[in-house]
Amino acid sequence: QVQFVESGGGLVQPGGSLRLSCIASGFPLRYQAIGWFRRAPGKAREGLACMYMRTGSPYYADSVKGRFTISRDIAQNTVILQMNSLKPEDTALYSCAIGLQCDGTWYGFSSSGQGTQVTVSS
Repeated sequence: QVQFVESGGGLVQPGGSLRLSCIASGFPLRYQAIGWFRRAPGKAREGLACMYMRTGSPYYADSVKGRFTISRDIAQNTVILQMNSLKPEDTALYSCAIGLQCDGTWYGFSSSGQGTQVTVSS
């Protein structure tokens, strides 16, 4: 059974930073990638960043490129999303999921975990 534990969300002012963490466990070996997603009220889930777990090779959506960085802590079995220069439009529920391809197609990505709320407001 796949499980996700996301943490690190909160309230931050515009221009601020947050560091999100995701621990994923129990997933089949065919899943090669892990990604971060967000869902704002009334909107569809949006893929933000992903990486291949074996190589660490990342992909970023245009909306976050240059501001967000995805990385991994192999020892802690954790995937990190460092978010800088946050904007009010980044306000959403952030979650992680596992998938098959990390190339912007978001092919084969699973349902997300419970998520962690990020609110960007002054």
